[in-house]
Amino acid sequence: MADKKNVEQECEQEEVKATNDSEDAASDVKETASEDEMAEETSEKESKKKDSRDVKIEELEDKVKRQMAEFDNFRKRNEKEKTAMYDMGVKDVIDKLLPVIDNFERGLMGIEEDTTDPIAQGMQMIYKQFTTMLDGLDVKEIPSLGETFNPDYHNAVMHVEDENCGEQEIVEVLQKGYTYHDGVVRHSMVKVAN
Repeated sequence: MADKKNVEQECEQEEVKATNDSEDAASDVKETASEDEMAEETSEKESKKKDSRDVKIEELEDKVKRQMAEFDNFRKRNEKEKTAMYDMGVKDVIDKLLPVIDNFERGLMGIEEDTTDPIAQGMQMIYKQFTTMLDGLDVKEIPSLGETFNPDYHNAVMHVEDENCGEQEIVEVLQKGYTYHDGVVRHSMVKVAN
């Protein structure tokens, strides 16, 4: 009997061991599953953190690009304004010099071309220097005599009927006109035929 009891106790112990082993295995499975779930949760949290970081990085990169574009536009606009101010200043100075050049031309009309008078030669040299300076600044005389009247470049102050001339033909230039970089500084004052 004692053997029977021992056998029964051993069986019970084995059952308890088996139950414990199965419980341990189940708990191991649960632990593994919970570890997997935790790993998934942490990876999800990390990916969310990474996603939010990526979004923040993209936002900052976009902001930097916009700032750079804005600065580039500012620089270009500033350069255009500077050029426009320079051109306005040059036009203003040229406009003030043109009456002086007109007076030189009137003075030179009264001088013979082959003269040896040093004053006359000095005036011719100064006039040549003026015209060279104007060419260097890209100031051009508006072609007028014999041309067709163009209100963009010419100012008609007189009208004459002449059968030998064409329609709206300029027959006399009363005052020369000039352009600076394709913009009119002063219109030519002209007499127009027909």
